[in-house]
Amino acid sequence: MQLSRLGLWGLLAAGLLTLSGLFTPGSQGGQAMKLESSAFSSNGDIPSRFTCDGQDISPPLAWSDLPEGTQSLALIVDDPDAPDPAAPKRTWVHWVLYNLPPTLAGLPEAATLPSGAAEGLNDWKRTGYGGPCPPIGRHRYIHKLYALDTVLPDLKRPDKARLEQAMQGHILAEARLIGLYQRHP
Repeated sequence: MQLSRLGLWGLLAAGLLTLSGLFTPGSQGGQAMKLESSAFSSNGDIPSRFTCDGQDISPPLAWSDLPEGTQSLALIVDDPDAPDPAAPKRTWVHWVLYNLPPTLAGLPEAATLPSGAAEGLNDWKRTGYGGPCPPIGRHRYIHKLYALDTVLPDLKRPDKARLEQAMQGHILAEARLIGLYQRHP
């Protein structure tokens, strides 16, 4: 049976798409890295105790299915819905962590840094977790966990941009967890 050129190209494209799925970073045979919280579900409401209206403590986070070769983890929590008249598309950064050991399965509520881990600056120009505190409306808080193929050098309290720059070329996989919050009068 002879295939037309168009048919052959279609088969090749389908094969490449199938193969590309096998080599997705962090896929480990179809198993993607996961990030979850026992305090809220994906796209669910963040309880007020983890916000400026409550105790302003970090929520518990758990991760699994890290890709082979993971040497460290980084975590960035930010709010892409933060209104800022000077920069309407600005994202507000709530938490910056890096060099989390891959032996950890997560962080407990009101987490303290494990040995070897480091913190960067949030947009309040301080280290540590700063919980949701939207001035208006319902906001998304995106928790991004990165599996890295290296332990980063001491970045001396980097901001999000500096950490992202240091991670370039070292990201094996990424997992996201989105929580929602709206303040009530």
